[in-house]
Amino acid sequence: MAFINLLPWREEAEKAQQREYFTLLTIVAVIAFALVFIISQFYQMRIDGQNSRNQFLKTEIGLLDARIIKIKDLKEKKKELQKRTQVVEQLQRSRNVGTQVFDEIAKVVPNGVYLTRLEKQGNSIKIIGKSESNNHLANMIREIERSLLFTDAILESITTNEAKNKLLSDFKMRVRIKGLLNSGDDGKVITNGDKS
Repeated sequence: MAFINLLPWREEAEKAQQREYFTLLTIVAVIAFALVFIISQFYQMRIDGQNSRNQFLKTEIGLLDARIIKIKDLKEKKKELQKRTQVVEQLQRSRNVGTQVFDEIAKVVPNGVYLTRLEKQGNSIKIIGKSESNNHLANMIREIERSLLFTDAILESITTNEAKNKLLSDFKMRVRIKGLLNSGDDGKVITNGDKS
């Protein structure tokens, strides 16, 4: 029987298998690298897109913050203008108050009541005077409550000085002027003399 040497054929088959293995390994490595590269590029594109959106949002937020600051400034200016307008309106309403007060006092003070002193304190007037009877004071309070200018008449005191004159009693009354803000003006208007 003849002997056939299969060793070169086996070596050649093993080398072919190794070449196929390395070729297949190279192809798998290239495909894996390509897949990793494609996936990393996809996620990098998404990250870049998100970063650009974040930058756009930051820019828009900065613009909105600037607008908010302008709006706050405008609101403060509006409040200042409203305050000024209210002061002007208040001055407009109260510029003739002195004349109106004296005119209204002439209407509400009945016969038998004599005023000796008027004091304006803010938006109220303190009336000091003399009265022939308590009925006259009651009539005066009713007239004040019906008045378009005065309100909240408060009779603080009625005193009779028997040593001087039994016919007249001294009184103090406080009334409020409608529609006037309490400006803190403590200026006094003092009238000496009698008003009937």
